[in-house]
Amino acid sequence: MDLVAGNTYVRREVHAAYGGSQQGGITPTKDSGKVFIWSNESGPHHGYQDGWNDDGSIYYYTGAGQHGDQDIEAGRHNGRLLRHSENGDEVLLFIGQKGPGGIWKYECKLSLIDYEYFQTKDVNEKNRRAVRFIFERVDESNVPAETALQVATRPTKPKPSFQTKPTTTERKGLVTSRVGQGYYRHEILNRFEGKCAVTGADSEELLIASHIVPWRDSNEFERLDVNNGILLSPTYDALFDKHLISFSDEGEILLSSTVPESLFASLGVTGDETVDVFDGMKAYLQRHRENLR
Repeated sequence: MDLVAGNTYVRREVHAAYGGSQQGGITPTKDSGKVFIWSNESGPHHGYQDGWNDDGSIYYYTGAGQHGDQDIEAGRHNGRLLRHSENGDEVLLFIGQKGPGGIWKYECKLSLIDYEYFQTKDVNEKNRRAVRFIFERVDESNVPAETALQVATRPTKPKPSFQTKPTTTERKGLVTSRVGQGYYRHEILNRFEGKCAVTGADSEELLIASHIVPWRDSNEFERLDVNNGILLSPTYDALFDKHLISFSDEGEILLSSTVPESLFASLGVTGDETVDVFDGMKAYLQRHRENLR
């Protein structure tokens, strides 16, 4: 069976030709090197938020998992999408058609450029963290030798396996997507060994990869430069983001004189905190200190 973009197909016939389960939104095949993703109007019921960006070049696809938080590393589903380039898999998008069930339009091939987390509801209407994959449309008449995202296994850390730095950091879509956030977060987590630079807290789900110089004030390079980042727990991130604290080149915390000491104390901020400062961070910290309130 040849798959032609824009044509409609019966799903069971696609699986009969290429393999893969007839159930689920992400269906990897065993031998044909393809991963099918299936998107239809029932997605919002599961908290999924799928769709094209404004010009049809970027497709947002919510990961697998209807109950509870989604796992980006889940092997046969989310993990297979995350590592499709490394595995040599093609990702093919099908959109469900209205009318009798089982009819799907084949849209195109996709190439992963990033992912991000967002809050949504699961099938039981409970709040949960979900994964949104950000794909780029592949022109099937001119398939590139290398995809826009290459997955690289880090031998010193079995988790995670991730991509090289994207070449652009913003794309218009359902919202303006900050492309590269997944890459950037992994780089910051690795640099600070998964611990808050101030407190040493190691709950990765709660830690924030903070930009020293804000995204809006950074150029393309600075937005994804690991030296422009620091890993912080929520309280310190909020204060740092509002320029109510900063750090010296020696790593000593600096407190804004506009905030009463009693407020800092109520937040558990003593003024004696220190962080490890890498050489590349110093120029960014200098710019941050210039805005200390």
